[in-house]
Amino acid sequence: MKEVLNFIDQNKDQYLAELVEFLKIPSISSEEAYNESTYKAAEWLADNFRNAGIPEIKLYETKGHPIVYAQDLTAGAGAPTILVYGHYDVQPVDPLDLWDSPPFEPVIKNGKIFARGTSDDKGQAFMHVKAYEAYKKIKGALPVNVKYMIEGEEECGGDNLEEFIINNQEMLKCDTVMVSDTEWFADGMPSICYSLRGNVYLEITVTGPNRDLHSGTYGGGVDNPLNVLCWMISQLKDSDGRISIPGFYDNVLDLTEVERDAFKKLPFSEEEYCKDLDINMTHGELGYTTLERVWARPTLDLNGIYGGYTGLGSKTVLPSKASAKFSMRIVPHQTSEEIALKAKSYLEKLCPPTVKLSIKMLWGGNPVLMPIDSKSIKIAIESLKEAFGKDTVFMREGGSIPVVGLFDSVLKAPTVLMGMGLPGDNIHSPNESFSIENFYGGIKASALFIDKYK
Repeated sequence: MKEVLNFIDQNKDQYLAELVEFLKIPSISSEEAYNESTYKAAEWLADNFRNAGIPEIKLYETKGHPIVYAQDLTAGAGAPTILVYGHYDVQPVDPLDLWDSPPFEPVIKNGKIFARGTSDDKGQAFMHVKAYEAYKKIKGALPVNVKYMIEGEEECGGDNLEEFIINNQEMLKCDTVMVSDTEWFADGMPSICYSLRGNVYLEITVTGPNRDLHSGTYGGGVDNPLNVLCWMISQLKDSDGRISIPGFYDNVLDLTEVERDAFKKLPFSEEEYCKDLDINMTHGELGYTTLERVWARPTLDLNGIYGGYTGLGSKTVLPSKASAKFSMRIVPHQTSEEIALKAKSYLEKLCPPTVKLSIKMLWGGNPVLMPIDSKSIKIAIESLKEAFGKDTVFMREGGSIPVVGLFDSVLKAPTVLMGMGLPGDNIHSPNESFSIENFYGGIKASALFIDKYK
């Protein structure tokens, strides 16, 4: 493998230049104004796969944005198969005034590349394309079969990928799935994430009178939907941070003592955490540390509330309706269907007869927990150590990658989350960045994984 790794070192400038080109394409999947450029990003990626020497490439059209699929099965039926997943779409860029440089004009400084999509997920997905290219050019052929599925709807919550996976199980059949869309625990600390929380995202609307009313004329005679909504939301959690929905914790898989001890050994500073966020102290479920709460405990958070008058000055209005959106992060062995039903039942019981209630589930995804002794994770650990020269730590993440659950339930394939992002990458925020050292090291780790998995 020395020749492959040397080749990667010799072509760093070219790889970075190509990444810059990729990042310039504003592939914001959630905004229709960017549909054309999002499609352009898919075409650009397909062309790059082609230049890398992958023999089979196809853009699969969906009801939304296309899926870029590429494969090299020349290792034969007796060789193992690796499926690589990533996404080429990116988050919106607002607020623009908080960016130090235009979000689609990549800037390199202080060992990082700044632009929307650098870490989430163009930079990380692109590592695997370059790893394939380097291995193929030096070795001539791969010892394993590889398949790449890079989607364009991860950031907009599209469900077309689920349909694609279900309808193409034979084509996507594999021995393991590689995902690089996670981050390290800290800079200089290669990490393997072995668990992700799921998510249940609900929107509730409380409706009262058939129009907005004068609060002087009708106040005291008609129930106020905004007041009712606020009261209902206040009943969802108690003063200890526990979620009040009946049966919510029934299936929660508790942390083992081994896991809790491992978390304590990680270099986490409560003081630095608060300083970074400019808060006085942390808050959450009583009896758990901050890492335990954000990685392995379920949560419920109000994401937005709206109703009535919010313009300048005053308007004494009793609103006709009020709405709120809230998300519940769930953990193994909870399911999004179970929690959505329990939340819906509780909200319906809370709602007084003076108003009407509607509940809409906007999004749902199940949590995942990977065995840390699997072949895939063991090889990922070896690959990271060889690429970066440092031992790897285990961690969980509080976020969600819904497709990982599909890989387990539909493809019956174990997933390894070998991400290269860093906590300070500002994903989904202004000034998103990606460590150039991690970009190059990630290419090497991916190439090593290919070599070791044979």
